[in-house]
Amino acid sequence: MDTRALDAYIRDHLDEAIAQLQDYARIPSVFHDVDALHRTADWVAEAFRRRGFDVVVYSHPSGITPVVWAERQGRRSDRVLLIYNHYDVQPPDPLDEWETPPFEPTRRGNFLYGRGVSDDKGHLISRLLAVDAWLAVHGELPCTVRFVVEGEEEGRKSETLQAMMDEHPERFQADGCIWEFGGVGKDDVPLQHLGMRGIAYFELEVKALKRDVHSGIGGSFLPNAAWRLVWALNSIKTPDERVHIPGFYDDVQPPTERDLELLSQMLDRLQDFEELLEPGQTFLKGETDPLTLYRMAVFEPSCTITGLTAGYQGPGAKTVLPARARAKLEFRLVPWQKPEDIAAKLVRHLQAQGFGDVQVRFLGGLHPMKMDPDHPFVDLVVETARDVYGRPMVKVPMVGPSGPAYMFVHKLGLPTATAGIAYPGSRIHAPNENIRIDLFEKGARHMARIFHAMTEYTPPVG
Repeated sequence: MDTRALDAYIRDHLDEAIAQLQDYARIPSVFHDVDALHRTADWVAEAFRRRGFDVVVYSHPSGITPVVWAERQGRRSDRVLLIYNHYDVQPPDPLDEWETPPFEPTRRGNFLYGRGVSDDKGHLISRLLAVDAWLAVHGELPCTVRFVVEGEEEGRKSETLQAMMDEHPERFQADGCIWEFGGVGKDDVPLQHLGMRGIAYFELEVKALKRDVHSGIGGSFLPNAAWRLVWALNSIKTPDERVHIPGFYDDVQPPTERDLELLSQMLDRLQDFEELLEPGQTFLKGETDPLTLYRMAVFEPSCTITGLTAGYQGPGAKTVLPARARAKLEFRLVPWQKPEDIAAKLVRHLQAQGFGDVQVRFLGGLHPMKMDPDHPFVDLVVETARDVYGRPMVKVPMVGPSGPAYMFVHKLGLPTATAGIAYPGSRIHAPNENIRIDLFEKGARHMARIFHAMTEYTPPVG
C-alpha cells in the first residue's frame, strides 16, 4: 500500500494534533478527582463524535467514572480492531520538581511536558491522528475501529470497565486489540510488550493507643504502634528478599525457554538501572548477571513497601509514642498468581504470626497477563513497524507494570499487542513527564499502517 498521502497528512497536521493533546492534558484528571474525571470523559466522547464515531458513555454503580466506548465502521473489510486507552492520570507530586506546571502542557523544541501526555493521553491523540489521516485521505477507515477509554486504570480496579465487559461483551469483540502504551527502547528500537505483571495493593494499619503519648512517660510500658507494624512487616519479607507468606509462590509459573530467549535481547539496558543506585549500593541479593537480573525484574513476584508513616515526621525532635502506624504495601504478581488469593494468604499469615491487631485493607488488584509471542496478530503489529522505524519491533516477553490487560487477553481471548509513543525518558508517573514529538508522529504513522494491515489479516482458527 502507498502510504505517502497518509504520512503527509500526519506530518502536515502534527501541530494541530499536539494542540489537541495540550487541551486534553490541561484537564487535571487525577484518579481521585471525580469531577475532573467526568469532565475528561466528556472531552473524550466529544472527540470521537467529531470524527463520526458512534459513542456510548457507560456508567455503573460499582465504579466511579464512566467508560467511553466508540465505534466507526470500516468499508474495506469486516475485520475489527479494538483500541484500549485510559484518561485518568497519576498525581503530579512532588510539585516543586516540575520545571513547568504539570497541567499546563508546555512544548519545548521536540518535547511536550505535562502530566498525562505520555501516560496515557498522548497515545490516544496519536491514534486519533491516524484516524484523521485515513478519513481525510480516503474518506473512510479500512476496517472497523473500536475504542474503549476508561477512567479507573490509575489507582483503582477498572471496576466500571469490568462491569461493562460483563454486561456488554459484544462491544469488546474484535480480531485484535492495541493496548494503551507502547514505544521505543534504547537507541529508539521499537518494542513489543507481550505481558504484564499483576498487582495486589494493601494498606496495613496498627491502632495501639487512643492518642499519642509522651514517650518518656509511656515508652517503657505502653504498646508502640510503629514497632508493631515494623515487626509485622518483617514477618512478611526478610533480608533474604523472600516473601514468607505460606503459599505465596505456589502459583508462580517459571519463564519458558522462549521467554528467556526474548528476554536476552534486552540485556543492554542494564546500565540504565545501574545509574539509579546510590554509591555503595548493589542490586538485590548482590546479583550481577544481566539475564538473571532481568528475569528477577519481570518473572519474579515482588513485595514493596510503598509508604510508611508513624508519629512525628517534622524537623528536629519530638518525644512522642505514636498511637497509630500505617504502611502501604504492594505485591507485583507473575503468572499465575491471583490478587484475591494473595489477600487471603496475607491476612492468614499475620494472624498466625500473632499480628491479628494489624488491620488489612485490600485496596485493589489486577491479574497478570501473558500473550503468545508468536501469535499472528502480534506479528502483524511487529512487522508494520518496519516501514516507520526501519526495523520490526523487538519482542519483550514481560514488563513490570500492571494493568487490566488480563480481562482482554484471558477473559475475552483477544490477542493484544502494544504500539505507541513512549521512550525511556518519558518520566511516566514522575515530575516532568514528557513525550518526544517525533515519536508522536511515528506512533500515528504506525497506527495508520496497522489499520490497513487488518484488512489482510486472517485470524488463526481455534
